[in-house]
Amino acid sequence: MKYAKHALAIVLTLALALWLLGDRRWAELGEALGRLSPGATALAAAGFLLSYLLRAARVYDEFRHDAGGRFAPCLRIVLMHNAALNVLPFRGGEAAFPILLGRVFGTPLTRALASLFWFRLQDAMVVAAVAAAVWPGLPPVLRAAAVAALVIFAWALPRWARQPHRWAESGALARKFAALRDAFATSARHARFGWLWTIANWSVKLAAQAWLLSALLGMDMRTGAAGALGAELAAILPIQGVAGFGTYEAGAAAALLPSGIALADGLRAALALHLFVIACALTAGAAAALLPGIPSTAEPPKSAKGQNS
Repeated sequence: MKYAKHALAIVLTLALALWLLGDRRWAELGEALGRLSPGATALAAAGFLLSYLLRAARVYDEFRHDAGGRFAPCLRIVLMHNAALNVLPFRGGEAAFPILLGRVFGTPLTRALASLFWFRLQDAMVVAAVAAAVWPGLPPVLRAAAVAALVIFAWALPRWARQPHRWAESGALARKFAALRDAFATSARHARFGWLWTIANWSVKLAAQAWLLSALLGMDMRTGAAGALGAELAAILPIQGVAGFGTYEAGAAAALLPSGIALADGLRAALALHLFVIACALTAGAAAALLPGIPSTAEPPKSAKGQNS
């Protein structure tokens, strides 16, 4: 099943590449990027930078005791993780987060994985709630029910994780799941403002992408927002193109169809947006090398060792 998913992801990416090789589409892509004004480009880049800062604040909020008042290491972790996530295939860049947490703060692997799972779950629920709230054509009752179900699930899941359980007494595999459940409960409990950071981050991130996409298409922000939301919903799918190429563009183009944007135009604008997102991620990741705070070796700080021994 794993290999089938990877094969399908490669096919999606190759399909996008073959589409680009046809006619003048590479030239048209360059022309679309060239039409962006310096002001629109700068505003979108500033939006992505603010999004990175909000994500770093979310990490700092949860690991504030480990960080010891240092925000820079959390920002560097986020920037390097984001860069890896945008370029490595099949979401392999996610591994950077637990690795960097272990290097910087000596965070145990189960704790880091549970934190990553909780972050991604929050992201998915916020994006899904936005989609349910604004997606055109949904009956109001269904819209309200979907949002309410997501809110109830978000409220109940951490409380379920914190309930006493006896999973560790049921065998080796159950002990591993028990450790993850306990780590997840710790992650959800330690993030005091996690939901606020998540909602703020996605508000800024979607607005920046909507702004840039609307500028690329010459349309209003509402149309750009539909495309940006479609692209992010595609990122939740279990099958992803290599570095997200193919699925990201298809999701955005499909969401733009009800607004009268032809599929070819939507794909081209979405690809330009995707390239801009990756350029920002790589530039920020390279700049992260200039920030202090991450040891040059895999040895965690002594204070972190003492806390986890």
